[in-house]
Amino acid sequence: MKKLFAILLVAIMVLAAVGCSKPAASPDAPAGQAGGNNVIKVGIFEPYTGENGGGGYQEVLAVRYANEVKPTVNIGGVEYKIELVEADNKSDKTEAVTAAQSLMASGVSVVVGSYGSGVSIAAGEIFAENKVPAIGCSCTNPQVTLGNDYYFRVCFLDPFQGTVMANYAWQEGAKTAAVITQLGDDYSSGLGSYFVKAFTALGGTVVEQQFQTNQTDFKAILTEIKAQNPDIIFAPSSIATAPLLIKQARELGLTCPITAGDTWQNQTIIDNAGTDAEGVVCSTFFDEADTSNTIATEFVAGFKEYLKAHPSDLEKNGGEGVAAVSALGYDAYMVAVAAIEAAGSTDSSAIRDALVNTAVDGVTGAIAFDENGDAKKDMAYINIVDGGAFKFLKTVSIGG
Repeated sequence: MKKLFAILLVAIMVLAAVGCSKPAASPDAPAGQAGGNNVIKVGIFEPYTGENGGGGYQEVLAVRYANEVKPTVNIGGVEYKIELVEADNKSDKTEAVTAAQSLMASGVSVVVGSYGSGVSIAAGEIFAENKVPAIGCSCTNPQVTLGNDYYFRVCFLDPFQGTVMANYAWQEGAKTAAVITQLGDDYSSGLGSYFVKAFTALGGTVVEQQFQTNQTDFKAILTEIKAQNPDIIFAPSSIATAPLLIKQARELGLTCPITAGDTWQNQTIIDNAGTDAEGVVCSTFFDEADTSNTIATEFVAGFKEYLKAHPSDLEKNGGEGVAAVSALGYDAYMVAVAAIEAAGSTDSSAIRDALVNTAVDGVTGAIAFDENGDAKKDMAYINIVDGGAFKFLKTVSIGG
């Protein structure tokens, strides 16, 4: 009797095990398809914190919004959910490597980011080694993509931006310029050097000053600049640094125009600098007041509704204003989606190969890539602070 009971017990256990087992996924099935779980991961590589946290978060918000607009992608006739995997590079080159490695470990197929050229350059080798393509939003230094077949970007570059601002200064009658840059910061020093090259080529004279990372007192270098009596100041730097430079320059009696690059197109700079920010001029990638692009108009309306529906994000964005970097973040995500669909695969190398020939009509204009993975763009917006807000001044195009 005991022997019969033991046989029955074994038979029941075998049947239970068979009933609970699942068929193994086919080794030829695309990644994410096992068990019918069709998911493709897109990494967000951005600074949520640190000196560039404000601008980085504005890119993040736009990518999250883009994911709501386009939450799935068609891969070979199968609909896949797009899952965002976020990593904070903390505006720091060392942390950038750690953040990039965490995204690789999570199995992302493509990466969007980053705000800040220095962190993008630092992480570039990680992306290339793992053969995972990255699409930069506003990282403008040429070194981001140069020699890296896996890094692309949707913004214009610093050689162009520096030339634009040098030409603007010259056309406004400036013959001498003071250029203030952050020591060791790839974006600041790079953009400053391109301005110097273009301005001196026009016949201008330049006085240069540098400051350290996390420096908050600029009175010494500004006093030296004041003694040179420049016609204009060009100070490409972070959102955190900008209001300090502006206020201290005005407190010392420097009355000449103050100009900068794309990072300064941020409402928080005006909020923190107050009336001292009046007349500040910067170059940028996009202006929400430009209604000539239907895609842009729809994005602005939709993004503002998204921000209103997320009060904490609205606060972090600095209000309802649509920053140019947000437009770039949205475009970078949509470029990634287009490349995934063109590749017809979740394989990162296939997506990278598809990116080479990807072309989309974006919020910031038509986007296609040259042999370096840089967007083919030749137009910049020039904005001026007027009445406590950025106002469109003009667009500038430079051929070649």
